[in-house]
Amino acid sequence: MRCYSLSAAMIQDTAYSLILTSDQQKRARKAPRQRLSWLFGLVLIQLSTKSFGFDWSITELHYQYGRLKQPFLHQPEANTSVVTFQHANGWRYGNNFLFFDTLMPHQGKMDYYGEYYSSLSLSKLTGVNLALGPIKDIGLLMGVNWAPTPGMLKYLPGLRVSWDLPGFTFLNADVTAYIDYSDRNIKENDSFMIDVNGQYPFKLFNANFSIEGHAEYIGERRNQFGQIHAWFFSQIQVRYDIGELLLKKSKKVFIGTEWQYWSHKLGSNVEENVAQALLVWRL
Repeated sequence: MRCYSLSAAMIQDTAYSLILTSDQQKRARKAPRQRLSWLFGLVLIQLSTKSFGFDWSITELHYQYGRLKQPFLHQPEANTSVVTFQHANGWRYGNNFLFFDTLMPHQGKMDYYGEYYSSLSLSKLTGVNLALGPIKDIGLLMGVNWAPTPGMLKYLPGLRVSWDLPGFTFLNADVTAYIDYSDRNIKENDSFMIDVNGQYPFKLFNANFSIEGHAEYIGERRNQFGQIHAWFFSQIQVRYDIGELLLKKSKKVFIGTEWQYWSHKLGSNVEENVAQALLVWRL
């Protein structure tokens, strides 16, 4: 047992150094609840990256353009380009999803933001079929939300319910904690998140389309400046597979729009309802 504990500590310290600032590392070792959430996530990530091989894998580059609001800057809104790297894969016991955004206001400073989620199927792990009615499966979920410039870091341990509904490629409902690990200057109370995400492909005039994206609700918190409002945020893409027309190859290039709706954007009093031009290249 002593040897196992030393090995786990060494692995954890290495992971700390990769993602946490020195200030966050010190607080992590002193906070039992946050340490537990980190270990929970580390176990999921380690399991999901073992050399079992992927059953499927999708990697995309997105370009979006629209006029986005900036609630904490003097300039209320700006024409903004967003370049997104997005990857998803599935393997024997679950799946992984990540994206990283580079936001480029045409008059302003670039910003960066990323999220990673790893899920494990309890049906596949236990060998017990957990399907019940429209519920296809139940899984463990661990998420990480990261914005390097302000030093924002959140851990999201929780559960995923996968639904089996006609026409959907996938449809998930996620319920997680929203545990703050951010730098002291933007430290917040912990909260929770509810997220629904899915993909619905369809044909129109023999052309391939899809509706995909997610909608989330994050509970209110407090920081040193006062209350942070609970927010509702949805990102819904409507895609047309233009690769069939241009390249005679489907599922390669997509165009469309991404509709973004915020109620209390980033916890502020700002409301946003905007459609962005969308171009997707699947690698």
